[in-house]
Amino acid sequence: MTSGNLENLVKTNQLKAEAADRKEFDGLVRSGRARLADARKSDLSYESRFDLAYNAAHALSLAALRRQGYRSESRYLVFQCLAHTLGLGAEHWRVLALAHERRNTAEYTGELQTDARLLADMLRVTELVLGKLDEQGPPK
Repeated sequence: MTSGNLENLVKTNQLKAEAADRKEFDGLVRSGRARLADARKSDLSYESRFDLAYNAAHALSLAALRRQGYRSESRYLVFQCLAHTLGLGAEHWRVLALAHERRNTAEYTGELQTDARLLADMLRVTELVLGKLDEQGPPK
C-alpha cells in the first residue's frame, strides 16, 4: 500500500504513528464482524442497522489503519485512508464517508435520513473491507 501517503499525514499531524498491536487488531476485527452480522438482520429497525453497519465499517477500517502502524482520532480520515491501507478506490471509501456525514447529522439533530441504498452500499463496502483484512491477515 502507499505508506508514503500515510507518512505525509503523520507529518501534518492528521495521523499518529503507533506500532501495530495484534490484540487490538483482533478485537477491532471481532467487533466489526459481530456488528456486520447484526446489521444484516432485516428484522431490526433501519436506525439500528445503520448504526451497526457504520460502527462495523469504522472498526474494520480502523483495524486496517492500525495494521499499518497508524492511528487517527478522525473517523472520516480512517475511511479516507482505506485507499492507502487496503487499496480501495474512492467509489468505496466515499460510501463510508457519506454514511459518516449522515451519522453526524443524526447525532446532532436526531434526524437520520432513511436510505435503503446507502445501507446496502455500506454493507457491501464493509464486507469488502473485511475480505481484504482476511486476505492480508493480522499485523506481524
